[in-house]
Amino acid sequence: MSVTFEGSRRRDALRMIGWTTLSIGALLPHRQAVANEAENVGMSPSPDGAKALSELGKRLAASPRRRSFDSVPFMLTDRNYWDHEAAAEVLSYQPKARQVWENTDLAGPWPGLMREAVNGQVFGNGNANFLAVSATHGLAHLALFSQAMWDKYNLSTLAGPKFQRNTLIVEKPDASMRDSVEEVSGFYGPANNNIVSLQRRGAVFIACHDSIHAIARMLQSSAANGSSTADEIAADLTNNLIPGVVLVPSVVSFLVDLQVRGYTYSKGG
Repeated sequence: MSVTFEGSRRRDALRMIGWTTLSIGALLPHRQAVANEAENVGMSPSPDGAKALSELGKRLAASPRRRSFDSVPFMLTDRNYWDHEAAAEVLSYQPKARQVWENTDLAGPWPGLMREAVNGQVFGNGNANFLAVSATHGLAHLALFSQAMWDKYNLSTLAGPKFQRNTLIVEKPDASMRDSVEEVSGFYGPANNNIVSLQRRGAVFIACHDSIHAIARMLQSSAANGSSTADEIAADLTNNLIPGVVLVPSVVSFLVDLQVRGYTYSKGG
């Protein structure tokens, strides 16, 4: 009995080695393809990243934004479809006080939370170089499209009853950075929760191609957009992102890159 058991165990071990060898061999071409794709896409931070928020702002302003597409594919594997230079600048930013907010709910509290974080770091801690980044995806991504896109594709039907227009890109009238920091109704207060004011204070908003294409597929199913493909609608939406945003292939993937490089993660809603 023991001989039979040992023989069976030996055969099972050999069989397992054979399957493992076969599996590894089958995976090698796929792994090489993935490696080639990663090299093609590129997500390499610069070793000499910006050392101050004002310097980062200048570098981002000088980095190209790709916004002249006729069609964009479902999955991006070519870095000519996204803002890889600007993304690398965000990853390379040197000061340690850096926070990334994952924002998915258009009606969530994230504009106010980001404003409070900037206020606390800058005015409370005296940290003028604090960087707040919005990792924007899901339906929160509607906030990153121009009002022209909201009108063209009737995006308010996706946004819900709180948003007939994209009010998140509208600053409070007469609000100014010269306002007192103690003025509740002023530039730094809750009455001025919006993306544009946060951008003026150095915050960076990351746009997500995956979310753009998902929204395009929802729009394509509408009779009003039936003559356009999802790839064409996604291109139109991409071409009309609000100024200053940084487009990456996948925000949930970019979150990993940010956290690996020391960004503090926060959920904005």
